[in-house]
Amino acid sequence: MSAHLQLVAITLDCADPEALAEFYHRATGFELHPESGREFAGLNRADGLFLGFQRVDNYRAPQWPDQTVPQQIHLDFKVDDLDLAEAVLLELGATKPAYQPIGDKGRVLVDPAGHPFCITLV
Repeated sequence: MSAHLQLVAITLDCADPEALAEFYHRATGFELHPESGREFAGLNRADGLFLGFQRVDNYRAPQWPDQTVPQQIHLDFKVDDLDLAEAVLLELGATKPAYQPIGDKGRVLVDPAGHPFCITLV
């Protein structure tokens, strides 16, 4: 017996859902969910995937690569131009840690709430 699971949503903890939703909206172009607010915000992708952001009291950002506060989630995005994608994401508020384990085919960045994510060449 097997079950087919369809991923429909990913939710990240953070201190400021609206700000993190705006970062990922500008980075991905996903549409802002009309009922987004201070406690919970979200983005809709055209194929139905929902990316959510929920406010957590006393949120502690992940520390990467140090695991003092482990990463709770890790997102990966494909891009066709690493340098351009990195520049845009840094301008939007991402940061780039010194430790870069991927090599020439990708980069690790950190979103404004501290979640590490990767961009890799298509």
